[in-house]
Order: sequence, then C-alpha cells, then structure tokens
Amino acid sequence: MTSSLIRGRPRRATAHIRVRVAHAVLGALVGAGWLVLPVMTVHAGDPVPVAPVGTVASAAAPQQGGTSTADLVLPLVAGVAAVALAGYGYLRRTRRARTRTTPGIVSTHPPVPAPADSERQARAALRLADDCVRTSREELSFVRERFGEQRTEPFTHALRAAETELSAAFAIWRRYEEGVPEEAGARRQALVGVIGRCAEAGRRLDAEAEALDRLRGLTGDEEGVRAALGVAEERFRELAARTTAAQRTLTALRERYAHSATGSVTGYVELAKDRLVFAGARLNEARQAADVGETRRAAWQLRAGEGAVAQAGLLVDGVERLADQLREAAGLVPAALTGAESKLATARRTSPTRDEREARPTTAQRATDQTSPTSGEPPARPPRTEGGPATARRASPTTGEPETPPATAQRATDQTSPTSGEPPARPAQAEGGAAAGEPGGRPDHADGVLAAVREELTGGAYDPLDALRRITRAVERQTGARSGVLDTAALLVARSSVAGAEEFVGVHRGAVGAEARARLAEAVRELGAGNVGWADVVAGEARRLADRDVRTHGTEGDAAGLAGAVLGGVLLGEDPDGGPPPAFGGPGTRSRLHT
Repeated sequence: MTSSLIRGRPRRATAHIRVRVAHAVLGALVGAGWLVLPVMTVHAGDPVPVAPVGTVASAAAPQQGGTSTADLVLPLVAGVAAVALAGYGYLRRTRRARTRTTPGIVSTHPPVPAPADSERQARAALRLADDCVRTSREELSFVRERFGEQRTEPFTHALRAAETELSAAFAIWRRYEEGVPEEAGARRQALVGVIGRCAEAGRRLDAEAEALDRLRGLTGDEEGVRAALGVAEERFRELAARTTAAQRTLTALRERYAHSATGSVTGYVELAKDRLVFAGARLNEARQAADVGETRRAAWQLRAGEGAVAQAGLLVDGVERLADQLREAAGLVPAALTGAESKLATARRTSPTRDEREARPTTAQRATDQTSPTSGEPPARPPRTEGGPATARRASPTTGEPETPPATAQRATDQTSPTSGEPPARPAQAEGGAAAGEPGGRPDHADGVLAAVREELTGGAYDPLDALRRITRAVERQTGARSGVLDTAALLVARSSVAGAEEFVGVHRGAVGAEARARLAEAVRELGAGNVGWADVVAGEARRLADRDVRTHGTEGDAAGLAGAVLGGVLLGEDPDGGPPPAFGGPGTRSRLHT
C-alpha cells in the first residue's frame, strides 16, 4: 500500500526534481569533458607544419605555457550554463510551491487545540444550543395553538430530543468544571463531548425547520401569514389585560410582604409593557406587509412580534407565579414552625447527652480495646453507611459540643452564603449532608432561627419563602433529615427559586453566559431528582451569575425598545437595526428570515 506521505506529494513535484537533477548532471559532464579535452590532445601525433624561423620563434612562446585561453572558454561557459539552469529550476520550483493550491504533505498528527480554546468553543456551543432550544420552544407554542398537538408532534419530538442532548451537554460541562475527569486527555474528550452534544441538538432542530415552514406557510401565501397573525394578536390582547392585572397584584404584594419577597420580579411589569409595545408595532407592520403581498417581510415582522409576545407572557407569568407561591408559603409558615419544633424535640430526646458523649469511647479507642496485644487479632471494622464510612463525631475542645462533620459544615456554609463567582460545592453525601438521623449542628442555632421567624411572623411584613427556607435548612442541619410539612415547604422554596432563575435567563438570554445556564440546568436536574435543598442553592447561584452577566453587558436589565429586544433574544443583533428574529431550528436555520 502506498504511504500516505507519498500520496500527499504531487507528482509534478517529483518530475521537476528529476529534470533539475538531469540538467545538473549534464552540465557537469559537459564541463568535465571540455576540461579533459586539452589533456587528451597534448600527446597527439599529428605532424607539425614547417614554418619560417621567425614564425616558429614567435609561436613557441605561447605554447610553453600549456593550454591556451581559448581552450578554457568553452568549459567555463558550459559550467555557467549548468549552474544557471539549476538556479532557474530552483526559482521556478519555489515560485510554484508558493502559489499552488493543491495540498502538500499532510501531517498524520494534527495539532491539539489549547485547553482554553476548547473551553471557549464549548461555552459558545452551550449558549448557542440553549438559545436555539428556547427560541424553538417559543415558536412551537404558537404553531401548536393553531394546528393542535397531533400535527405538531414531529416538531415536539425534535424539540424534546434537542432538550435531552442539551441537558447531557450541560451535565458533562458541570462535571468538567468540578474537575472530573482529572486526566488531560480525558478532559479534552469531555469538551469534545460537550461540543458534539450541542451540535446534535442543533441538527435535530435544523432537520425539522423546513417542514415547520411548510406547515405554517408564512412565505408561501398571504393566508398563512394572516392566520398566524390572528393567533399572535389574540395572545397579545390577552397579555395586555393580564399585564394591567399583574401591576395591581405586584402593588398589593409590596404592601403585604417585605421588600425582599418581590425582589426577584422587580421591573418585570415594566419589561412586559415594553415587550408588548414592541410586539404591537411589529404585528401591525406584518399585517401591512401581508396586505400588499410582501410575505417575506411580513414573516420577518411576525416572528419578531411573536418573540416579544412570548417574552411578555413569561414576565407576567413570573409575577402571577410569585403571588401564588407567596400566598401558599404564608399559609405553610405556622405549620412549618410547629413541625420544626416537634422535629427538634424528638432529636433532643433520642440524641445522647453531653456526659454520655464524653463517656462514649471513640472509634480509635474501641479499636485499641478490641485489639488484643497477645492474640494479635485485628480490630473490628468501623460501621459503614450508605453514603460511605461513618464519620466519627468529635467533641469540641472548648464547648464540649459535638462538632459538625467537615462535609456537613461546608455544605451548610455553601447553602447559606454561596459566592457569586465560584460554583457552590456539590454535597458529598445525601441530601441531609450528614448520615441520616445524625445531628449536624448546635441546637441553639436552630432554636434561634425558629425564634427569629416567629418574631417576624408577628411583627408585620416579612418574606414567607425566605422564612420557609431558613426553617427547613435549620432543621436539616440539626437533624439531618426532613419529613411531612417540612418536605412540602422545601419543595415549594426550590420550585420558586428554579422558576425565578428560568424566567430571568429567558428574558435576558442575549447577555447571559454559559456558566449561569449550566447552573440553571443543574438546578432543574436536582429538582427532578428530589434534591430540593441543593436545587434551591444552585438556582440561587444561577440567578446571581445571570444578573452579573447582564450588568457586565452594560445594562441593568431594563433596556427598552430595540436594545431590549436584542437583550432578550427577540432579535439576533447581527445588524445595526437589530438583525433578524430567530426562528425554529438550530444554528444552521435559526436566522433564515434574514432579509
């Protein structure tokens, strides 16, 4: 089999090398021949013609010096000609190599990209794929409202497949951020997996984009545009009425609860109004374009209007959702307090006293006692739990109270005050942090939290969701588990945090980066797995990272008009006028409405 390196070399290159070598050899032979020719003719036996004495005397002088100058001219000319031919061949070869378009020798080991470049590509792929999924979900809601579930089933299936691929990509990326795997080659493969999953998600959506355009008929005839306009305008009118009601609802919430209770939806009503103004203008232009037969421009304006209407709906939904959850949380706070006090009392009765803990031998002491110095039998193996080796509880040298295990203490710190720049540490054990049923904190801390919540409850305006969050965390830290009404309270808090982060990222996706989106995807996974406490922590981290990205982008999140549409992803921002609106599809088809 011919070597790949030989196959990679052009045949003309080999031919030119042979011609150049032949020229050089021929010139060398000619020069050598002319140099040897005088030597070969020195002893020739030809007769010397008789000449006059004067003539002979005059001619004898030059013959005494050997060969004449004329004998050396021709060899010198031949040598110069050979060198000139070789030089000309070299220059021609060099010029041809510089200007050729055929491939040369291809390396069998392509260069490995730097880790920073691969990470940058992975972040860009995650962000683009997430935008494609969100845009496709929004447009599909309008298509489903017009054509029903059955006719839109292929597009729903493609969207779900893309969501699955994107979720897997985010999971790989989060493990990569946490240092898993550790080997350099495996980490490169993990980044390749992230990029590949994102590409597959986009491919699934791209494959159905053309079929969805045929179903909608936006660019084919005016009837398709008018029918789609009817659906969008009906939702627009409904949202206009709901936005007015949301304004009154938000005012009532601020009067009843603490300011922190409504902080997550601050500015949502104003943003919804701005999106509706933008949507109204786009929908009016779409109808005017459809009336004059400009279906392409009508489709462009229609998609921009649909995107703005969808975001206005997301903002109004956020206010209404928060109102319902605050009302539910306020009803749960008294029951949660009672349940927490009962849980703490039970933990105190079942947990050993301080004297018993001090008198209880440690694991090392039991091992020493169980090892016989004479028999040499090995010590008994310490008990193991489902989460790993049982953690020995040590008494504090200053207070005598049992210390919190390192994993539990670290997790409690992360849940209380996660940093905004670094991801919170993943819990090493189960949801409770410590082993099930094992107390992990000081009783006076939990009592202080419950007392503070009771004081807020009777003192006036407070934040019900934050009160439930503190109650459940205090009990979990003390007892290592939750049950009954405390589980319901923790689930409500986690759902509120995840939904709030989802809404904020959705209406600011033009500025939110991959880190915040990865935290949000992790929060959704943890919530689905039942790890509600950890889902609440990660969702809060996602919201803080997203808010940081928006501020870094140069706006506080209240951008209006064209800038607000670009910030929210309603327009792609590729042109000075905002660019085209994104459509259902992946990276290859999402900007197909570009005019």
